[in-house]
Amino acid sequence: MLGTIILIAVGVLFAAILLLWLFGERWRLLRPSTWKMIRVAGLRRPLRGLHGYIYGRWTNQYVNILNNHIMPRLRPKQRQWLADHYHGKVLTKEQAEAIITTNQEIPLQDLEQVIPYPLARDLVLKGPPEVAVYECACRHARANPCQPTQVCMVIGQPFVDFTLEHNPKSSRRLNQAEALELLEAEHERGHLHSAWFKDTCLNRFYALCNCCKCCCGGIEAMTKYGAPTMAPSGYVSYTDKDLCNGCGTCGDACPFGALSIEGDENVLDWEKCMGCGVCVEKCPNGAMSLVRDEGKGLPLDVRLLMHEQTPVSMGDFTT
Repeated sequence: MLGTIILIAVGVLFAAILLLWLFGERWRLLRPSTWKMIRVAGLRRPLRGLHGYIYGRWTNQYVNILNNHIMPRLRPKQRQWLADHYHGKVLTKEQAEAIITTNQEIPLQDLEQVIPYPLARDLVLKGPPEVAVYECACRHARANPCQPTQVCMVIGQPFVDFTLEHNPKSSRRLNQAEALELLEAEHERGHLHSAWFKDTCLNRFYALCNCCKCCCGGIEAMTKYGAPTMAPSGYVSYTDKDLCNGCGTCGDACPFGALSIEGDENVLDWEKCMGCGVCVEKCPNGAMSLVRDEGKGLPLDVRLLMHEQTPVSMGDFTT
């Protein structure tokens, strides 16, 4: 009896929220950015829109439940399903900076060679893109998170307005120089950059995150639970044996456990390497670099994507 009452109560609450989502603007109960999100997303999939609203409105609570309560209980097929709907693409520092500094519109769809997932593969940027920084939900989910915590960047509309309006105390707008400064600071801390896609966020790219191996739910999903939530950058780590002294700094820094020391030599686990470049930043001897590897997929490099849309030469963008 009690279970039935609870189910009915949950159903009524869900229906009320759904009605607010669909008709709240007419009743002046929804904020302008929410209505903007509805207009862009359309009303054909209200449940997905409601899911996106909950995710964007209560991101910290959402990610906390996902990382600490749902992910540990999922089976392998369920983890694959989750990765297909919510995933990131590892970026080099230069690729992350290029997203912030792009100066032209880039609307591309079906990037299956760049983002190897069946859903949420669109890249929509209007350069220079609008940026808002907000609190990292993954760091908030940890007892002793890495600092600072305001390091995740929402990219483009309608996501920026939605974040600023619904989370005014934990988010702020960034200009281009401030966004680049944030990326540089996180890079120096040994944190990797990643572009995130989620099907509830209009099936497209929406955030640029700066991830640490201590707190990031995406990294933990891969290294601890085997969920393929992050795609490699298109590059792989390379060690100059003449410069490497086997100190092990790169192995300690690697977010994916791809580097280790055997004897006095640096050994790479190719399968684990995501080409993030953290080892390059942390190597005290300058022995590490990133090299292009076709086995790691195509890079998400907006400079190359712009080159595909215009005959103007963009130069050589290899790193």
